[in-house]
Amino acid sequence: MKIEDLYLAFLKSTGVSTDTRKIEKDNIFFALKGPNFNANDFAAQALETGASMVVIDEERVIPQEDSRYFLVDDVLLALQKLANYHRRQLTIPIIGLTGSNGKTTSKELLHAVLKQKFRTSATVGNLNNHIGVPLTLLAIPKDTEIAIIEMGANKQGDIKELCDIAEPTHGFITNIGKAHLEGMGGPEGVLKTKTELFQHLREKKGVVFINSQDPILSNMAKRFENPVLYPAKGDFCEVEFLGADPFVKFRVEGDEQVHLSSLIGAYNFGNIATALTLGKYFGIPMHLAVKAIEAYRPSNMRSQLVEKRSNLIILDAYNANPSSMEVAIDTFGKMSGKKHKMVILGDMYELGDATEAEHAKLGELVGQYNFEKICFTGKYIEAALKKAPFRSLYFPDPFSFRNWLQDSKLEDYMILIKGSRGMKLEGLVDFI
Repeated sequence: MKIEDLYLAFLKSTGVSTDTRKIEKDNIFFALKGPNFNANDFAAQALETGASMVVIDEERVIPQEDSRYFLVDDVLLALQKLANYHRRQLTIPIIGLTGSNGKTTSKELLHAVLKQKFRTSATVGNLNNHIGVPLTLLAIPKDTEIAIIEMGANKQGDIKELCDIAEPTHGFITNIGKAHLEGMGGPEGVLKTKTELFQHLREKKGVVFINSQDPILSNMAKRFENPVLYPAKGDFCEVEFLGADPFVKFRVEGDEQVHLSSLIGAYNFGNIATALTLGKYFGIPMHLAVKAIEAYRPSNMRSQLVEKRSNLIILDAYNANPSSMEVAIDTFGKMSGKKHKMVILGDMYELGDATEAEHAKLGELVGQYNFEKICFTGKYIEAALKKAPFRSLYFPDPFSFRNWLQDSKLEDYMILIKGSRGMKLEGLVDFI
């Protein structure tokens, strides 16, 4: 069946779904397959739940004379083609973004700024892969004036694939660091993959925004005729303390100084500068853009501030890679405001052959700062003990760490908790 026919059905529907547990009335259900499931087997259940149509790629599940079954060669490909067909009906700016760190924070800050003037749609949560991007495109409301599409990658070619689906008109890369090294084939593979967004924009004569303070990204500016470079030379960012709480202070055009009580870490300046630059490009008055930045509150374990009795916890447990670990530890090491300081670091995943070496570097890095307590937990991070200070403690897993935390009865500590998502280090907070 043709994608045009599927699109007509989509226009009459209430949206699409890939999960029978979340189907809303008159959704179109896409029966995706995975290593351990085949949603073709749940097509009938989806219809019973309220779906108006199911898209399947196995004819065996179709009852006789039931027009609610839409047969395609490949359900995932059909979802992606439908999303691209829908995107081509849109005449609005589509802002694509990718990077090793800071994607979601940049997306949320930019969304907050742009919606001061425009009806803006943005990627929800972490729907940034080959399934999430199509779902994001298909969820863009009809009255949207600007859309922001976050793009993630696990291997080379992923960003190109997402660009072919979303066809962004504008775009930026937050940074290029050591993330997903296993699938990317090393740092060179990360660079090649992330810059697939810039390659797409160059071919389509789109608008590229480049952080000139990043040496890798700045070096790419010469590939483009009119890149938008930022921040301005007079802009700056630093981390200070207001009472016991760390905060970011930065200066924007006209020497206006802005103090934030919600974002920590000088590494967030790139995210802030990007949001302000794109806001200015699209005509958002600076005072409204700054107001939006000031109102932003991090959540979902991304540099989230948590207070427990007299302790201040920086919960950064959503993800971790060597690049984000380095800037987080460095920023934390320069902070003051509490009597004691403690780091809790967990495993970093998807590093391939670099796993042992990169974890060992963490041991050396924490030794450069005056942390009173240094704790490692996880399988891979045991390698950090080779170069870590002698006083460092190691726990094979977070569960074995809990009793020690409870017994320690920490008071007046500033604590950094950081590790990959699979470590679920947020579970430690309740035991501090």
